[in-house]
Amino acid sequence: MKKILRYTALFLLAALIIIQFFRPKKNKQEGEAINHISKVYAIPDEVNTILKKACYDCHSNNTRYPWYANIQPVAWWHEKHIKGGKKELNLSEFAGYNPQRQYKKMKEVIDEVKEGKMPLNSYTWTHKDAKLTTEEKAKITGWAQSVMDTMETRYPIGSLIPKKK
Repeated sequence: MKKILRYTALFLLAALIIIQFFRPKKNKQEGEAINHISKVYAIPDEVNTILKKACYDCHSNNTRYPWYANIQPVAWWHEKHIKGGKKELNLSEFAGYNPQRQYKKMKEVIDEVKEGKMPLNSYTWTHKDAKLTTEEKAKITGWAQSVMDTMETRYPIGSLIPKKK
């Protein structure tokens, strides 16, 4: 029995070492993002600071990686969260979205921040600075609403709201 446990432990150790060589590509964009949201909508400095600390790691093309994101299998788990976040909303690609999607995403930002769904609890456990205060929530939601208001003046009435099927 001891021999089986020893071989199992050695196998697991070897597997853990081997998987360290298989790393996902880092979410780091070289140069300036030409479709960044700031190219089409103003972002006040205070809001930009909040976005950088609480949103950009999962919702942009530039992630700040903590030390433990270099260890497998944590790096794979981390990559999955980043891909999922970017699929939902990528602030680095926002200007490339059609106006209806931009409008819908800003509405979702307001709803999810107000309801405390964003940033995710699993993110704020390890990124304590990303926890939003009531004041920060108000700044983010106020800014998102101002983006929506700007869009309403730029586009024909009713064109921003998707038609029900």
